Amino acid sequence: MFNIFQPHRNGHLRRIMTLLEEANLARIEHQAAAEHHGALARMYAERAKRLEREVYGTSHVPLGEGAGTPKLADDKPVVYALGGKSKA
Repeated sequence: MFNIFQPHRNGHLRRIMTLLEEANLARIEHQAAAEHHGALARMYAERAKRLEREVYGTSHVPLGEGAGTPKLADDKPVVYALGGKSKA
C-alpha cells in the first residue's frame, strides 16, 4: 500500500538498460568514425606518396651534391611536416 519509500528496482534496471543501449550505440558510431578516418588517412598517405613521386620522380634533376632536396641514407627525399619536424 505505502510503497513510496521502497526503492523502485524495475525503474532503476530500466534506466541502466537505457544507458547501456546508449553506450553501445555510441561505441558503434565511434568505431564507424574511426574506420572512416583510418580510410581517409590511408587515402591521403597514398596521395602524398603519389604526389612525391610526381615531384621527386624521374623528372627531378639534382643540382649537385648537397643542393636541392635533402636525402636520407636510403636516397629518399626528406618530407617536412607543418610542425617543422622532418619525416621519412
